[in-house]
Formats: sequence, C-alpha cells, structure tokens
Amino acid sequence: MPAGFRILPAPPPPDAALVAALRECASAHLADSMGHLQAAAGLLPRHRGGCVLCGPALTARVAPGDNLMVQKALDLARPGDVIVVDGGGYVGQALVGEIMASHARSRGIAGFVIDGAVRDLDFLAACELPVYAAGVTPRGPSRAGPGEINVPVSVGGMVVQPGDIMVGDADGVVAVPLADAEAVLEAARALARKESATLRAVADGSVDRRWIDAALAAGGCEFVAPRGRST
Repeated sequence: MPAGFRILPAPPPPDAALVAALRECASAHLADSMGHLQAAAGLLPRHRGGCVLCGPALTARVAPGDNLMVQKALDLARPGDVIVVDGGGYVGQALVGEIMASHARSRGIAGFVIDGAVRDLDFLAACELPVYAAGVTPRGPSRAGPGEINVPVSVGGMVVQPGDIMVGDADGVVAVPLADAEAVLEAARALARKESATLRAVADGSVDRRWIDAALAAGGCEFVAPRGRST
C-alpha cells in the first residue's frame, strides 16, 4: 500500500449522544477550551447562515487542485460524517461544487471542511449543507490523484485525525480530538456558564473590570504621567 495513494479503514463512529452534545456548543467555547490550537484559520462558511456543522471527520489529503480522493470520500462517508479535505490551501482549482454538495446532502453527509477552493457559490450560499473552504474559483479540478483517505490531515492550521468531531458555526470550525471530547465538552459548558454570568453583570452594571489593571501590573506595565503644558 504505497504512501501517498491509499485508502485506510475508518475508525468506529463516536457515541451519538456525545456528538449531539457538542453540537450545542459554540465553536468559540470549544476553541478556548482547547487552548486555541484546534480552530481553523481562514476557512470561511460558504453556506446558508444559521447552519451548524457537527460530526466525525472522514479525512482526505489530495494533490493541489485534484479531487479524485474527495470523490471517493463522498462514496465512503457514512451519514453524519464530515468530509475534511487537506488541499494544501491551494485555491486555484475548486475541489467541491454544486453537484458534489447535492450528492453529499442526498446521502446524509453532515458537510465539508476544505483547505482549498469551492465553486458554485450561489448554490452553496443558499444551501443548508455546511461547507467551509479557504477560497472560491470557477476553475474545476483534475481527477487523477494521488491522495489518501482516513489519514491525519492539516486544515486551516489545525491537525485533524480521522474520527475527530468537527463542529462549525458562523464563527468558523474546530476539531475536537475524540480522546479529549468529554473533557472538552465539560470545559466548554463551564465557559458558557461563566460568559453568561459576565453578560448578566454587564447588563446590570456590576461587572468587575479590576482584572485588567491587575494584569497590567503583573506584567510590569508603566503608567506614564502626562506632561504639563509649558507657559
């Protein structure tokens, strides 16, 4: 089985209740609960607003501008899977468009996360299938390979393992490592409760902002007194 052109078996699907619970979490809370390392940079939502992405990752790594392995991933994906494509950030050729997105939706696939380009933006923008991508171009892909499926990939600066749980909303997309998912879920829920309390304090005027000066003092920030005006 040559490295660079191979298809590996998918891991078992995660617990459905865990996926459902993570779906209720904001991507920002999940990102902050993972030290900001598992949040993609530069992969923007290309779909209709208000849609939430959540499901286990079926990963594909492709040659720049080539979608042969994305096509095969579309055949292999289980309902509820998210197809995560490492296209190397190349946006000169689209890896997914209207036909593939329509096929994915008909098969119950949860969405796409693509470190590469898409096309048929008018269709995607009206579609409820979540699609995150680095760019948009009318140029179509090649279909010759090579590529790999169900291998570790890098998208938007974050590492995604096959089976990691992808969560996306209007802010962007994160990857929750399956081994850490329960702990990340609890941390995100705690952060949501903390932020809700802060927002209540902002609303009633009781918010405590003393932490800012404390942080400045701890860092040795110098407060320079204003100079008097010369006469």
